[in-house]
Amino acid sequence: MAPTLEYAFTLEVDLSPPQDFGITHCGHRRFIPITGGTAEGPKLKATILPGGGDWNALREDGIGHVFAKYSIQAEGGELISVTNEGWIRKFEKKSSTDGDNSAESKEESEWYARTNPRFEVADGPHGWLNRTLFVGDLHRPTRPNHVTIDVYSVE
Repeated sequence: MAPTLEYAFTLEVDLSPPQDFGITHCGHRRFIPITGGTAEGPKLKATILPGGGDWNALREDGIGHVFAKYSIQAEGGELISVTNEGWIRKFEKKSSTDGDNSAESKEESEWYARTNPRFEVADGPHGWLNRTLFVGDLHRPTRPNHVTIDVYSVE
């Protein structure tokens, strides 16, 4: 049977402005501090703790590499370590009417951002996080210093 995805929770992550390291051998490197937020859904309710952040790099080919490490605290007080790594690609797709490149042509921006959130927690009510594979759907940002990630368990 093919795996399926089941919605688990949404991460609403608050951020500080990025620290820009410039162009390195890995691409355009930035560090974005995580300042707080929430995890909420049918499988988890938690607070994102300040500290940690996202070490991301934009490569020359336009692909962004995300590598975030931070902590969340479940409603019952359990601390959960989060490592979330993935890829972002945004590119302009040209479409036209009847194959014509006239002024009526438009450019659409396409967004693809998927991550693999991994969790580490002591045995107990959230131990299932240690034994489950997850996929994250990182939404296109709609406001500064904030990202939203829907997290799905692979069943």
